[in-house]
Amino acid sequence: MEPRKIVLPDSEIPKQWYNILSDLPTPMCPPLHPGTGKPVQPEDLAPVFPMNLIEQEMSTERFIDIPEPVIEKYLLWRPTPLCRAFNFEKLLDAPVKIYYKYEGASPAGSHKPNTAIPQAYYNKIFGIKRLSSETGAGQWGSALSMACAMFGLECRIFMVRISYDQKPYRRLMMTTWGGECIASPSDRTKAGQKILAENPDSPGSLGIAISEAIEDAVGGKDSRYSLGSVLNHVMLHQTVIGLEAQKQLAQIGEYPDVVMGCAGGGSNFAGIALPFIRDKIHGKDVLVVGAEPTSCPTLTRGPFAYDFGDTAMTTPLLPMYTLGHGFIPEPIHAGGLRYHGMAPIVSHLVREGMIEPRAYDQIETFTAGVKWARSEGVIPAPETNHVIAAVVQEAERAKQEGKQKTILFNFSGHGMVDLAAYDAFLSGRLHQHKLSDEAIALALKSIENLPKP
Repeated sequence: MEPRKIVLPDSEIPKQWYNILSDLPTPMCPPLHPGTGKPVQPEDLAPVFPMNLIEQEMSTERFIDIPEPVIEKYLLWRPTPLCRAFNFEKLLDAPVKIYYKYEGASPAGSHKPNTAIPQAYYNKIFGIKRLSSETGAGQWGSALSMACAMFGLECRIFMVRISYDQKPYRRLMMTTWGGECIASPSDRTKAGQKILAENPDSPGSLGIAISEAIEDAVGGKDSRYSLGSVLNHVMLHQTVIGLEAQKQLAQIGEYPDVVMGCAGGGSNFAGIALPFIRDKIHGKDVLVVGAEPTSCPTLTRGPFAYDFGDTAMTTPLLPMYTLGHGFIPEPIHAGGLRYHGMAPIVSHLVREGMIEPRAYDQIETFTAGVKWARSEGVIPAPETNHVIAAVVQEAERAKQEGKQKTILFNFSGHGMVDLAAYDAFLSGRLHQHKLSDEAIALALKSIENLPKP
């Protein structure tokens, strides 16, 4: 019998994170200070992040040791299983083997604790007492609230308004773990007040929530900001996913033809993809696909440009594919993918041709997610449905080409607290949505006068 689950023993958990900056064939454009236009220096980031995380952000070491207290917490659920989707394969009736890394096994139900726990740890040992952050769908806010509870930190989360309303159980998870969850835009910050004055009914965006969280964090000497995606140190922490997957596939003598993940800010996608992109850089033939929403098509329709990571223009200028920091995405249910920009590392690799981005409509993604749930049992998060739609598409291509393919994808989280989204889909209240050229052109006006990469 072919194995359905490949489970590593606790002793095989990765002891180091992988840093792809050491293997890039071409250097990345540096982030720029918004005031001087010069490359950002460590001291520029010190009011926002602790220096131990700033060091990781700028490091080019190939492997960085995972501290023992972080491994101890990881072992609550890691290593996560690598599963074979036999039933889904049968449903698709295509010449494919489909493996998925099940990150829904974490206590928070997603991949987000992979970086929340080390970020809480590094802030704790630096002497920080409170973390502020933002969250879209609520997965990051949940994970950070849990991590802060584990290390005795206070936690304040600004949750995008539309998700705050759509996903009450996510904010209840945060509250249960001791976090304070605030709908964004809020009246707690100048950034939020400005948005509310312009549009009292704003659905919010990750860019707005980031602005509020940063403003809140820099207001106290014992508080810092924590980010769940986009930045280099976040991508670094998530590589435990791909590193485990490589070990698991090696146990059964497999190697993927295609590696896939959904892509919003880039963290879960980078987590599965970066160790395999290292192989690709060194000559391995593997297709790497990032799946994003047609409602927020950063990689497939945005330009590569310098842009702010937040709406209030408080972050460094990041080199990334972007729709403009003023972009307010449609209130789709995949709240974790409603971000105007993409991680600089992921953006660089797309620009270099190492990653193929694809965009999927929310009807297509929920159709794929329901097929998955009815064959494999697990109800996926709306974000995860995007990569499942990509898997369906790739299986159809394999059938048309008559080629056997092995597909690996990151199952970034379960959807057990996202059932309102499934209710909207199953009752016919969701509609196809593709961002118009006019909307993109309008959003991009916000970056017209910024430096060019």
